[in-house]
Amino acid sequence: MEEMIRPSADLRNHYAEISKTCKQSRQPVIITVNGRGDTAVLNLQEYRQMQAELELLRMLADSEADVAADRVAPVEETFRDLRARLTERKNG
Repeated sequence: MEEMIRPSADLRNHYAEISKTCKQSRQPVIITVNGRGDTAVLNLQEYRQMQAELELLRMLADSEADVAADRVAPVEETFRDLRARLTERKNG
């Protein structure tokens, strides 16, 4: 699908149409000022999905760094520690 580009005046004058386009196409609309890209308008659901995906990618990168630095532990030990911490929180 081709990227939609609209002038900033359209954001003021045709907001409902731009919003509908974002929802239906699930693609951002690029808003221009003086003919140059300035802002991207994105449906809120798509924005939240993108944020969740970025957070997952950050977690994976952190995990890969931990493995590369040999900061790992057996899964049994990890779950034992988690259970102990949860028990402390519950009883504390």
